[in-house]
Amino acid sequence: MAESHLQEEEHLDVLTRTGEKTGVSKLRSLVHRDGDYHRAVHVWIYSESTQELLVQKRADCKDSWPGQWDISSAGHISAGDSSLLSARRELYEELGIDLPKDAFELLFVFLQECVINNGNYINNEFNDVYLVTTLSPIPMEAFTLEESEVSSVKYIHWKDYKNVLEEGDEQYVPYDVTGQYGQLFIIIEQRYKENMEARSLNLQKKLNRYAPIYMEPKLSGLSDADKESLSYILRAAMVVDDIFYIQVWHSNPMLRDWLKERSNTSSLDRLKWMYYSINKSPWSSLDENEAFLTTADSAVKLLAKSTKPVSGWEGIEYRAAFPMMKPPGANFYPPDMDKKEFELWKGSLNASEQEAATGFFSVIRRHVDTPSSTVSHLMDHSGSGQHFNLDCLTIVPFSQEYKALLVKAADLLFRASELSDSSSLKKLLETKGNAFLSNDYYESDIAWMELDSKLDVTIGPYETYEDTLFGYKATFEAFVGIRDDIATSQVKLFGDHLQDLEQNLPMDSMYKSKDVVAAPIRVIQLVYNAGDVKGPQTVAFNLPNDERIVNERGTSMVLLKNVSEAKFKHILQPIADVCIKEDQKEFIDFESFYTHTICHECCHGIGPHTIILPNGVQSTVRLELQELHSALEEAKADIVGLWALKFLVDQELLPKSFLKSMYVSFLAGCFRSIRFGLEEAHGKGQALQFNWLHENGAFLMHENGTFSVDFMKVEGAVENLSREILTIQAKGDKPAAMSLLQRYAKMTQPLHIALEKLERVQVPVDIAPIFSVADKFLEKIH
Repeated sequence: MAESHLQEEEHLDVLTRTGEKTGVSKLRSLVHRDGDYHRAVHVWIYSESTQELLVQKRADCKDSWPGQWDISSAGHISAGDSSLLSARRELYEELGIDLPKDAFELLFVFLQECVINNGNYINNEFNDVYLVTTLSPIPMEAFTLEESEVSSVKYIHWKDYKNVLEEGDEQYVPYDVTGQYGQLFIIIEQRYKENMEARSLNLQKKLNRYAPIYMEPKLSGLSDADKESLSYILRAAMVVDDIFYIQVWHSNPMLRDWLKERSNTSSLDRLKWMYYSINKSPWSSLDENEAFLTTADSAVKLLAKSTKPVSGWEGIEYRAAFPMMKPPGANFYPPDMDKKEFELWKGSLNASEQEAATGFFSVIRRHVDTPSSTVSHLMDHSGSGQHFNLDCLTIVPFSQEYKALLVKAADLLFRASELSDSSSLKKLLETKGNAFLSNDYYESDIAWMELDSKLDVTIGPYETYEDTLFGYKATFEAFVGIRDDIATSQVKLFGDHLQDLEQNLPMDSMYKSKDVVAAPIRVIQLVYNAGDVKGPQTVAFNLPNDERIVNERGTSMVLLKNVSEAKFKHILQPIADVCIKEDQKEFIDFESFYTHTICHECCHGIGPHTIILPNGVQSTVRLELQELHSALEEAKADIVGLWALKFLVDQELLPKSFLKSMYVSFLAGCFRSIRFGLEEAHGKGQALQFNWLHENGAFLMHENGTFSVDFMKVEGAVENLSREILTIQAKGDKPAAMSLLQRYAKMTQPLHIALEKLERVQVPVDIAPIFSVADKFLEKIH
């Protein structure tokens, strides 16, 4: 490993055997004397054209494995430092290669435990293993070797390197390639052993899970002024789409442009682009976010000044990397930041800073993540280069992080506002444009709730599903539709009875709110959506998420009726044909499916939001449950929605004939949502509900693999699960939430049987909307 030979010996963070920080740091020599667990980085440089790995020969003066061939670059992570900057810095210090963060792909974490030097050097090390993929080998003349660390470098074919390790060649630092470290060679082999035909078939199979549906609502109800306004709103929605791509992963926009540019090169490239377009990332929403592309598919970048110049050589061409595992913090946090680091840093902030750090509308960055933050630039400004405090975290508001795009979107919304002849729409567009610039969304969210226009617009940062690290950060999205006045008038019942539902919720009265505000409900025919609308399509949404507004004014709901109709016809009805027992199929109908959707969204607005913790401190459910909040909140809205429908039937506000239909339609709907994957909030929440109801005898599985509802048991089971979830939320009890999700939000045998049947008959999992009306509208403008 690379060590500093400066006078001041580096300190390392001491870890537990499971890799958690203990809060103690020690001198490097003492860590290896005492066998303390600590962290380091391994960086591999791989040349695609020659299939070779770069290896370095360790200097003879090293106190571990002197004179042996080893990893391209490696080194300890100093106390308080981050993994990615350490990887970049080691590569620069040892080999003179200055690469940006998008060149580094984190492959896996490798625990190395060994004792050398007659027991005097104990190495218990967690290594973050990174891969840098170049198109061709870097010329030997381009390297600047640090003599105290590296005596020489060479390229070796990955198979030959694997062989010498297997044979235990003493010229090479030993690694057990049959164990954890063997992943390096497995990844390289699989990545470049591409069978184009098999891969094309696999991507086509994935695409077939989405039924392409044309969205063709009529614009005839719009005034000429609003039609003119619509053109600018649609363009603003496209800008929002660009922001979302950035929010998913920092190299994502580059990958999008690369795949689109190459989409007509071959049938495989076309399929890559088509499936990427649905997921808006290289990770498949329906496959637990498994990567369907690799860095080998990614964009190529040229760096002309990343090494010392070599005559006739333009510089390093490398693949813009992305990790195989989707980052839990998306692009809201540094990719190498963990929860422990965030919590320690947050504890050092004052109250207002903590609110900003955990708020919807900010990202967390390192001071090092600046436009000019090459490693050489940082070293120049860090004095000795031994240790500098640029790894520490900082809060950046959305208005600054996405400034250029938000200014563009705001200008389009201001222009749309000027053209519209609807006063409420004008106000919404103007305040939303101001919010993009100021980062204060309060006034624009109020304007959205008060919107009373034929042209219905939702645009801005709202949902927090992408942030699976904490569930704090909001993604940008846009929904543009035409209000369905008749359908809107029909759903007024639900908003009018929210307070009644709140007061009768199956939980202790002490947790119930006395002043729930009726949620306005708008039904629209969707014209266009953008931003965080990847993978499975939403049929409704309930906003805003700002607890201040929820407490003061409640929420508003938007139902996408043409999306619901498409899903019922193309997804739910075929699922029922396969999975529901014959004598209960008659209870499947659109009205039950659609009405539960309405009730689901209404129930987001009732139950615990702002809560008082046992210690008397005021908080929110979202802040207390963190990354568990989204899945549990979706489960709450679903199951309490079912309870609420029964309550409304008992109050004779809905017909009794509705009861059996709603339960059976809900059962069929379980299989629909679980197919979204158990990493997705709705799928996870649905698995929780299905497994609870099945365990309690409310859902029955029959010998032929079909399912039915036990109408005698379902009401009690629904009420009990509602009480369980509501109480967990009211107490902000994260351990109880974790326990409930771990026990029930999983793939069980009954679910597996149902999903296998649906796979065999190839029932689509969801729809892929084609916005033909919006596309034609934009074509006319241009």
